[in-house]
Amino acid sequence: MIAVAIAVAGASSQVRVDAAESSVVAVVNADPISRDALATATLERYGVDVLDTLVNQHLIMQECKRRGIVVTNEDVRAEIVRVAKKFALSVDSYLQLLREERDITPEQYSNEIIWPMLALRSLVSDQVEVTQDEFNRAFVAQYGEAVKCRMIMISDQAKANQVYSQAKADPQSFTKLAKEYSEDETSASVGGLIPPIRRYMGDSRLEEAAFSLAEGDVSPMIQIGDQWVFMQSVRRMPASQPSPQALPIIKEQINDRIRDEKMKGAASELFAKLQKDAQVVKVLKDPVAEKQYPGVAAIINGQQLTIASVAAKCVKRHGEAVLEGEINRKLLTQALKKAGKTVSKQQIDEEIGRAAVSYGYVRDNGTADVEAWMEAVLSQGQTTRELYIEDSVWPSVALKTLVEDNVSLSSQDIQHGFASAFGPRAEVLAVVLSDQRTAQKVWELARDNPTDEFFGQLAGQYSIEPTSASNFGKVPPIRKFGGQASIEKEAFAMKPGELSGIIATGDKYIIMRSQGFTSPVVDDIEAVRGELERDLLEKKINIAMGLKFDELKQGAEIDNFFVATKDEPRVATRPDEARQQ
Repeated sequence: MIAVAIAVAGASSQVRVDAAESSVVAVVNADPISRDALATATLERYGVDVLDTLVNQHLIMQECKRRGIVVTNEDVRAEIVRVAKKFALSVDSYLQLLREERDITPEQYSNEIIWPMLALRSLVSDQVEVTQDEFNRAFVAQYGEAVKCRMIMISDQAKANQVYSQAKADPQSFTKLAKEYSEDETSASVGGLIPPIRRYMGDSRLEEAAFSLAEGDVSPMIQIGDQWVFMQSVRRMPASQPSPQALPIIKEQINDRIRDEKMKGAASELFAKLQKDAQVVKVLKDPVAEKQYPGVAAIINGQQLTIASVAAKCVKRHGEAVLEGEINRKLLTQALKKAGKTVSKQQIDEEIGRAAVSYGYVRDNGTADVEAWMEAVLSQGQTTRELYIEDSVWPSVALKTLVEDNVSLSSQDIQHGFASAFGPRAEVLAVVLSDQRTAQKVWELARDNPTDEFFGQLAGQYSIEPTSASNFGKVPPIRKFGGQASIEKEAFAMKPGELSGIIATGDKYIIMRSQGFTSPVVDDIEAVRGELERDLLEKKINIAMGLKFDELKQGAEIDNFFVATKDEPRVATRPDEARQQ
């Protein structure tokens, strides 16, 4: 049995916070943020989720301790190396990929994914055995005889029956019918061809049907879930015969794969049993229990898990992101104080109402349905009303309060906004290209054959922009003052049928052909002035808010000691709570 020393923190043991951990984690314009404040903030936001993880870890630790099973740091490192090799990556590259793609730190990966998996597998290892029948089936599934087939999948039974009748009457039309009617887009695009079917790979009904067919025959129709499926045999593929030299390695790989799969199932069953049989009292966020058990986050089979340990884990996992929010809050609070301004409850309520309207939560009388909006915000269970206000609403209101006195609309703003929202739009065909040489070639071809049809063909052949390429150059109409000045200028300067020059914008080159202009949606600006001014003012305020926040950040003196001193191991050890007593 694999040995790993696992000690579960007893009722009297608590996470000890050293001097460095109780110090200041950041200073914002001479105003400090303490580690205690950061711990409180992370605990409020992530405490429940982190507690669930720690409770599960403790259940596994307790079972390991009961059975005398030990999972060492070396076991954890070796497993990470093994997994990285499966993806043909170095350990460093694999851990970096996890962080970039899944936001998982090396420590979190080691302690919360690899360690529990190894511990659970160790707990069930004596229950897992690969039988000869299981090996034989897996070998046949990988190297056995196969049938190459075409398939048609249709969800409507009546339609499926109709297409099936056509396929049975004329098997040679199967490829054409698959392209036209099959709802499995991947196979339909290649005339219904699917990967070869071997025995013991999946649905036994499909396998039996495939192996019963002669070449060219069409199978009976089979219901798979809510889909109706039938196949046509293309050809039989003989079984593969691995070389005698490769056979030992192949046997080992197949046995390992079966064992891993069985271990996963057995480990899942064991973990479910541990959870079911455990006596867990969750104290955190329960006001009554918190009074009864001060300083305790949970009691797991009689053993206490302290709030301090949960807070420490919250800081490790989420401290950097939460601290960024605390720093930003400090900046806004300082700026409000300097400007002699405050954020009122009325402003908070108005901002929540505005958010409700913007996301479509409106009553029949046109007013904001705040209750429905808040219910939607809180329904995912990831926040509370207080945290939603603190993290989302208050910062927005604070920034708006700082800039709104300096934002106004000019007559030009209103005229441009009216033209952009309600004025005529240029209808064009467009080709988007990535280099100037190709753009010059396409422009000359379009000039020499000045028709919409030919221009559309050029777009389909050369455009790197999916919309224009798939729609023969047709793109959404271009409006004035939409933020693309060079494109707008050229589009509105052309007459129907004219070809633009080559427009360089960013790293792309655009060629357009005019198809005319749309009629204005509204002719009288006074009919929409109120709505228009509200929208334009909100847009200008939002822009000013972004600029103001950038100004505050750039002008601030910020020392972030938490990030500067953060030193995570490349491959972390087993969970903190599992350290040997």
